[in-house]
Amino acid sequence: MKLLRFLLPFSSFIIIQMLLSQSVMAETGIPILSVETNDSGNQEYSVTLQILGLMTLLTFIPAIVMMMTSFIRVTVVFAILRQALGMQQTPSNQILIGLSLFLSFFIMSPVIEQVNQQAIQPYLQESITSIQALEKAQQPFSDFMFGQIRESDLILFMDLSNTPALEEGQMPPFKVLVPAFIISELKTAFQIGFLLFIPFLIIDLVIASILMAMGMMMLSPLIISLPFKIMLFVLIDGWALVVGTLANSFT
Repeated sequence: MKLLRFLLPFSSFIIIQMLLSQSVMAETGIPILSVETNDSGNQEYSVTLQILGLMTLLTFIPAIVMMMTSFIRVTVVFAILRQALGMQQTPSNQILIGLSLFLSFFIMSPVIEQVNQQAIQPYLQESITSIQALEKAQQPFSDFMFGQIRESDLILFMDLSNTPALEEGQMPPFKVLVPAFIISELKTAFQIGFLLFIPFLIIDLVIASILMAMGMMMLSPLIISLPFKIMLFVLIDGWALVVGTLANSFT
């Protein structure tokens, strides 16, 4: 009962203060959620709306990193390489994802630097609006994806979306560009993975033939071939070759 006697006046005081603060804000006209039109005709959003848009954009960062960068090709190639070596859990998924992430940042560094110069810095200096900054940030990613897309994949999604033919120098719409880029990256990753599989497959065939000739049919060839595949991969400096090939494939 004593607690209720204390909480009731205290809660009433808080409610009264909230009502008074809302009335003061209404009288002074503090802009919280507002859109204003400047002298040039562009619309400027209040800080609250900009923060809300930024927080919403942060939820799409994983999708942007995974589907609009080199991350797709790198992760698929590493996964195929681990399968070709015959090691299901080594390196672990965390190591492969971390390596793919940092390698993707390395490959995408020119694009990130271009976005920083064209969009982020002018926006921080308040020389462009948030909408203009978003449009300028989209352009470097569009150029990067367009440079990696196969013509057949681009035509496929343009036909599916009934997009008219592009003129010379015209960039396809974003709804066509992203799925075409994803399909092209998967095709390229599988091609690189096929070339990686061939030498390890030859080792498996040789070991299996030797075991069959010796009559050791009960012994799994994977147990014998795994050390030879690891030794071959280490001797030829396989990680450097794979990473170098992936990085050069985007130039």
